Amino acid sequence: MHLDEYQQYDAVGLAELICRREVSRDEVLEAALTAIEKLNPALNAVVRTRYERARQESQKLPADTPFGGVPTLSKDLLMGLAGEPLAFGSASLAKWCPKEDALLIQRARAAGLVFVGQTATPELGLMGITEPKAYPHPQNPWRAGYSPGGSSGGAASAVAGGIVPMALAGDGGGSIRIPASYCGLFGFKPSRGRIPLAPAHGEVWQGAVIEHAVTRSVRDSASLLEQINGMAASGPYPVPRETGYVAALSVPPPPLRIAISLGEPLSQGLGTTLSCEVRLAVEKAAVALAAMGHEVEWCDPPVDGEALADSYLTLYLGHLAADLAWVSQQTGISVRKLDIEPSTRAIGRLGAKLSARDYELAKRYWHMAAEQMSLFHQRYDALVMPVAADSAPKIGELYPSEARERMMSLLAIPGVPSLALKAGMLKRLAVDALSRTPFTQLANLTGQPAMSVPMHIGGNGLPVGVQVVGRLGQDKQLLQLAAAMEQHDDWQHFLPQQAFRAQAG
Repeated sequence: MHLDEYQQYDAVGLAELICRREVSRDEVLEAALTAIEKLNPALNAVVRTRYERARQESQKLPADTPFGGVPTLSKDLLMGLAGEPLAFGSASLAKWCPKEDALLIQRARAAGLVFVGQTATPELGLMGITEPKAYPHPQNPWRAGYSPGGSSGGAASAVAGGIVPMALAGDGGGSIRIPASYCGLFGFKPSRGRIPLAPAHGEVWQGAVIEHAVTRSVRDSASLLEQINGMAASGPYPVPRETGYVAALSVPPPPLRIAISLGEPLSQGLGTTLSCEVRLAVEKAAVALAAMGHEVEWCDPPVDGEALADSYLTLYLGHLAADLAWVSQQTGISVRKLDIEPSTRAIGRLGAKLSARDYELAKRYWHMAAEQMSLFHQRYDALVMPVAADSAPKIGELYPSEARERMMSLLAIPGVPSLALKAGMLKRLAVDALSRTPFTQLANLTGQPAMSVPMHIGGNGLPVGVQVVGRLGQDKQLLQLAAAMEQHDDWQHFLPQQAFRAQAG
């Protein structure tokens, strides 16, 4: 199977070819390995490969699995493969190996997916860009020198760049939706608890984190969700397995009442400025949805954006402090001596100084926001708003500068972290971390399903997605809407790897 032919198909399309014996699973696998060898030196999407293991696993795969041996990639964060390195994008964990497969890996394999490698992520998945100091920085296939976003930036780069048709990803504050928007892909974040994080984790970031994938097509996303959803034997969220995601795509959604917003309540106080291209993308989505027969109305989500940002960042700091303690336990190296990035160390020090009172107050706001959105969805079936304030940034544009890192190093002085929190350091961090992407955290805190839908190509040649948020638990209805939007706008008319190849020479 030639690379050009391989890149024409989504995962379901490749599975159908294999099922009809028009191509063998070995041929498809070798095409994926060729794609890594040819494209990854320029993309830097894949940080670790496992060719021989993939070949062996493909040979042992039963013939009747849904995906039939389609190659994919896992993220170098949380998605453990037994006995193989899982570095979390950090030099501190470069040699660490989990003892068992993550449940997501087990279910994806049972569905017939073959893992050929792992994709890049920022250190500990902390940023909306993917620029870890321990690894090369992945490129946006639409334009060299630009970021694919984060924290699932390597996954999005690999899919948009034609290495694999879909790649597993995770989302704790927009980490599926932001890269999908920047790379012209479909990115779906399921409802809280839909996909468990067992056995290594009951929950991550108090349930804000959930895993799924970035894909080229809605049907790939729905087909994967059909196979991997449902509660584990243990875990905090008893969400039963649900079927019918794929079948739902063939039925157009009923006329829906959809709120359209530029997300201004979520960006207040953060210095966010929406680009003209993002405004245009949201307006195009409103026009398209109206043309499809839905009732659209401009209405903002009823939440306090500043309180939401403070709440999110408070738990973000506390969990990072706990994560660094876990890394120390796993490696036998004290937190003070861990080989981690200056910004990671500084944020961890702030988190270690948070009080239990502040942590609990922050968590309580999540429930307030969830109740506010539940009332909002009594009137509206879905909410459309931006994913990010602009298209993809240049690589290096958003990473903390050397001056900022030197300032953060002052947090090593005893007493300074506590003073910094009292002096409003949390607010400064909120502006730095969220000013470009303040719109995605809401769905993580409330647990609602949300997706990034390709909508627009800007004048700079970079894609812009729009975010659609649905009612809690109504994942199927949101995917139905996505399929209708995909059919209306024909997302698959241009393969971005063609543009990347032209630029790369």
